Amino acid sequence: MFVDEVIMELIAGKGGDGCTSFRREKYVAMGGPNGGNGGRGADIIFKVDKGLKTLIDLRYKKIVKGDKGVNGKGSDRHGANAEPVVIKVPEGTVVTDLSNNELICDLTRDGEECIISHGGKGGRGNASFATHDNPAPKFSEYGREGEDKRVKVELKVLADIGLVGLPSVGKSTILSLISSANPKIAAYHFTTLSPNLGVVKLKDQRTFVMADLPGLIEGASEGAGLGDKFLKHAERTKIIAHVIDMGAEEGRNPIEDYKLIRKELESYNDLVKNKKEVIIANKMDLPNAKENLELFKKEFKDKEIIEISCMEQSGLDNMITVLADALDVENEKEDEIIKPVADKVVYTYVENKPFEIHRDPDGVWVVSGKQVEDLFKITKFTEDEGVRRFAAKLKKMGVDEELERQGAMPGDDVAIMNYMFTFKE
Repeated sequence: MFVDEVIMELIAGKGGDGCTSFRREKYVAMGGPNGGNGGRGADIIFKVDKGLKTLIDLRYKKIVKGDKGVNGKGSDRHGANAEPVVIKVPEGTVVTDLSNNELICDLTRDGEECIISHGGKGGRGNASFATHDNPAPKFSEYGREGEDKRVKVELKVLADIGLVGLPSVGKSTILSLISSANPKIAAYHFTTLSPNLGVVKLKDQRTFVMADLPGLIEGASEGAGLGDKFLKHAERTKIIAHVIDMGAEEGRNPIEDYKLIRKELESYNDLVKNKKEVIIANKMDLPNAKENLELFKKEFKDKEIIEISCMEQSGLDNMITVLADALDVENEKEDEIIKPVADKVVYTYVENKPFEIHRDPDGVWVVSGKQVEDLFKITKFTEDEGVRRFAAKLKKMGVDEELERQGAMPGDDVAIMNYMFTFKE
């Protein structure tokens, strides 16, 4: 089964908790704090394995969780970091964050890896907070939460040349004749349901990878039939080899067939629309093929056309030579691309508010925001000194000042996440 798209939730491991501890040794006065830090939570990593060809192994892994880091201990013993969770994926895997539709990574080489969800940082033990002013802190931190991401994992076939066209125009047959690939081929009206790859080797030792991509139908760019499940694979190819049934079997019109597929390619995106294109006129052994080809050439005077017959196995050597030459030109163009100079890059900084405050219908002042909530999560409210540090941090952020500005009075309830405080001057 070919699986090329999976939705997953990836929950990285929580950091280990810091420890509150003091040295207690006979004959050693004022031993001081020795609570260790917690270990880092497990990262979730995608790593390319060239032996994989589909995402079928991920199909039933809807949720993947990383382990928590080990808690810190006394005697300055830091907790161990949790082992990362490594998920193997095929070459050509693209991972997108569904919360903002931003690309996280595009994995194209064997052994390449990317941290998709980062594990939480371990909480600091009380030894880490010792200062000249406070040599014996009686508080430590909880570990931070790991990243929780809902992602779309897609496989986009990596090929130099992609065969496109309507169903049953001969794409699979072409691939089977010029490479060692064995795509399914039928004697009846049939379309490939998943991409097939084959390596083509020329007599001059040049090689390229060709993909037989699923057949298109009208409306594919809008999701009809196999829709964009096919078109996304065309994004990876350097050249689109458009196969036309020039024999016009089943009452087809080669000119209209070509226009239909071009419309779908152009409607999908500019990347596919502007790719180098070569037209392969197949089934030239049929009676009306020559006449149809002349009409086609009159309609599309600027198109590069290669004549072949899979039935007679004629024109195939010329076809692969023309495709290899065109590929050499495209590769040279890629090498000539000038990368942007670093000092020409413009960076835009977005200021994030550390907190927001509003009053709910019950009269409770609700304080929210990532910085405030992160501080809340790592604070141990069972330790008085930790609570005082939490309050001081909020005051330094300006939370107290903003509450007063909005009209909060001493004795009012203030909520942060699921914890309720009393506002004081």
